[in-house]
Amino acid sequence: MKEKTCHVIGAGDLAVSKVERSPGDLVIAVDGGFSYCPLLGLEPDFILGDFDSVGERELEVIRHMEKEEPERILRLNPQKDDTDLLAALKFGLARGYRSFRIYGGTGGRLEHTIANIQCLLFLKGQGAAGCLCDGETLIFVLKDEEVRFRPGTKGLLSLFCLGKEARGVTIRGMKYPLDGYTMKNDFPIGISNEFIGKEAVVSVEDGELAAILRLG
Repeated sequence: MKEKTCHVIGAGDLAVSKVERSPGDLVIAVDGGFSYCPLLGLEPDFILGDFDSVGERELEVIRHMEKEEPERILRLNPQKDDTDLLAALKFGLARGYRSFRIYGGTGGRLEHTIANIQCLLFLKGQGAAGCLCDGETLIFVLKDEEVRFRPGTKGLLSLFCLGKEARGVTIRGMKYPLDGYTMKNDFPIGISNEFIGKEAVVSVEDGELAAILRLG
């Protein structure tokens, strides 16, 4: 049975034209990401944010919905510790979702992209998993685990240590293998590895890695 997914639509660069929604999935539009929903063929279940990046046209729609369907609008205080996207992830977690796909979470301001990668690490700490979906690029986090890529996968995979060090990093079935390597955050040894047609396996025994998968 397919795991239910929480789709989060952010206000960054949008590099996809459609999002596949299955029964039981949840869609949360985050602030200015609401304007992307018609382009993606999505009707959001909830619209969340402080709405500082929403255009006037969309803001009028939100105001109307606040009167007609107030339960769908989650208006946040602009002065808060959580980013809008992190608040959306926490909302999805509270509703029982453990699989998250984030669109419009990269591009634009670099600090927002870095914050969203930290949000992926937050999900791992909650026993959940998410990825930033940017067209042909996926960003996800590994924490004390193994991931496999099927034979024939094409493109590049880059791995970056998120903590001081990540121990027991192993890469098999790729152009540049590693075996039990201790990866550190001041040496980008994991940049631009290549798939070679075989099943690829990446694992880390103790630590966290950011993985950027650029499909060819």
